[in-house]
Amino acid sequence: MDHGLSLDPLERVRVVLSHASHPGNIGGAARAMKTMGLSRLWLVSPRHFPSDEAIARASGAEDVLVHACVTDSLAKALDGCVLVAAVTARRRELSTPTRWARDAAAELVAASRQGEVALVFGNETSGLSNDEVALCHMPVMIPANPAYSSLNLASAVQILAYELRQAAAAPGAPPPVAGEGQPAPHEDVERLVAHFERASIGSGFLDPASPKRLIPRLRRLFARARIEREEVAILRGILSALEQPQRKPD
Repeated sequence: MDHGLSLDPLERVRVVLSHASHPGNIGGAARAMKTMGLSRLWLVSPRHFPSDEAIARASGAEDVLVHACVTDSLAKALDGCVLVAAVTARRRELSTPTRWARDAAAELVAASRQGEVALVFGNETSGLSNDEVALCHMPVMIPANPAYSSLNLASAVQILAYELRQAAAAPGAPPPVAGEGQPAPHEDVERLVAHFERASIGSGFLDPASPKRLIPRLRRLFARARIEREEVAILRGILSALEQPQRKPD
């Protein structure tokens, strides 16, 4: 099935579990997904998978586990995604503005008409690293009790899956803005960031021995802007032109 052409927005949603340490939580997440109509599970370097415990906890959602995609990096799990949300329990420095789960679900469903989207969940103990959050467009928080906000991984997946289902059942998104381009997928934005880094080093603007926060700030800028394919091409074209040796006047 071509998920990019599916009429069901939930079929364009990836649930990504990064470095899950307990197979029972993987199974519980699969069950949470299936109850809300989600089926696309990605696992980044799980500690134990496949696992009989995961199958037992899936309780009828074994098909989600069977078709799960396993990869060794978060970047690979996000290839092709036009909007990526990082589910986190704490605010991060240099991140884009945080959304509550319900608002983020509505944005993800709206963006799914233009391509695949992803929800990223971190390790049960340490959550997502700052580097992982930086690869995502927006951090998302569940409005839990601030005095005790710790949620089981499968429970967090269940809450977001429910919000996605509710958002998908709501009236359709408003019509697109005239002249609106296609959003740039994750890998195109990462190539743009890498191009900026190379050009900055080559021009002497960036000292690789002391990069400070240029690259995280660029990622935040592009995530906030929801940069489009055409804009990526324009910026990379400008960078390539600036990298060319300047022709001396006759």
